[in-house]
Amino acid sequence: MASSSNVHVRICGQEIVKYDLEIKALIQDIRDCPGPQSALTEFNSRVKEKFNMLRLRIQDLEQMAKEQDRESDRLAMIAEMESQRRQMLSNQTAWRKANLACKLAIDNMEKDELLDGGEKQSTRQRKATKESLVETSGNITESLMSISRMMAEQVNQSEDTIGTLATSSRTVLETNEEFKSMTGTIHLGRKLILKYNRRELTDKLLIFLALALFLATVLYILKKRLFPFI
Repeated sequence: MASSSNVHVRICGQEIVKYDLEIKALIQDIRDCPGPQSALTEFNSRVKEKFNMLRLRIQDLEQMAKEQDRESDRLAMIAEMESQRRQMLSNQTAWRKANLACKLAIDNMEKDELLDGGEKQSTRQRKATKESLVETSGNITESLMSISRMMAEQVNQSEDTIGTLATSSRTVLETNEEFKSMTGTIHLGRKLILKYNRRELTDKLLIFLALALFLATVLYILKKRLFPFI
């Protein structure tokens, strides 16, 4: 069962790395994209899909971490999960910057075309540019909202991790206190046993002395009865 779990963890890690590399490659494609806007939209759609898949695999890794029996394995997997979350947030920031750079390049190209065209074409291009800017603004806003949600999730996960560590620490302290209490009880029991043994020895000695006195008394009485003149 443990071997099967390790295989699932390894496969999950490999997929996370694969999606991370694919996202980085797509972000580079966005930086190099010369236009038009439809090409940028297609790249962004693919990036969103990869981010969704990456987010699911990170959640799977988190679930597998919670199912670990060994505390060291669980903490190591949680640390790896947090690292992957931070990497994903870094990729989202790079994605946003790449979109801004690409959009700026497309806008500059469209401005040059506007200067070369007629007035009607210039009007159409400005309208298209405004629509494109509105769309890009919406995409950027969506990306920022996604980053905010991810940061909130990360804060919650960190709070859960801290709470788990605090619970583990309290358990260790309580166990230590129980051991101390048991040690005190054992010492007290040992003292009571020694005291009981000493009292038992004293009782035996008193019984022996009483028996000796009784026998001496009996012998004295018998002597007086049997040999009154001695």
